[in-house]
Amino acid sequence: MNLFRSEEHIGRWLGGRAPGATITVGKLSELAHAWWSDRLLPDWQPRTRERNQALLDRLGLDGEFWQLP
Repeated sequence: MNLFRSEEHIGRWLGGRAPGATITVGKLSELAHAWWSDRLLPDWQPRTRERNQALLDRLGLDGEFWQLP
């Protein structure tokens, strides 16, 4: 993971290469909270692949990169 100040900064860093998936720090925070916030609950159970995919979809993380195998 790399953190950048702006889209322009990403472009300079890539040096003409095609970008991969990018998200804002705010969206990363949303993802981290949604993914990990229940892990310390006494009744925690692992989520299924389908529930994990639904979580990504709910956060608007779509496209090939965000499709779980």
